[in-house]
Amino acid sequence: MARKVHIVKYTDKELSKLIKREGTFSDWDKAAGMTQAEIETCIASDSDEAEMLMDWDNVTVELPHPKAVLNMRIDKDVLDYFRKTGRGYQSLINAVLRSYVQRRDTQQHHKG
Repeated sequence: MARKVHIVKYTDKELSKLIKREGTFSDWDKAAGMTQAEIETCIASDSDEAEMLMDWDNVTVELPHPKAVLNMRIDKDVLDYFRKTGRGYQSLINAVLRSYVQRRDTQQHHKG
């Protein structure tokens, strides 16, 4: 069964109001008073972090590719479908096209 995901977006102003109204689960005073060793011990004991090993010596930064401006004709029902997905629908169209290109490249690589 697919996992149900609930993502909510807030502006910084909305978050500030929310924190003032409802508070936060974070104890920032406690965190600020912890030593580096205590922080690392807490992280190591967190089951969500247990298998996460970061090799910061080999980190790379990948900048996004510049986008090209394109004016194209597309079937209205296809455009409507993507627009119904909400904000970011153009990025979604780009992701679908990128996936297609990568699949075709992989197929061509295996053939030749």
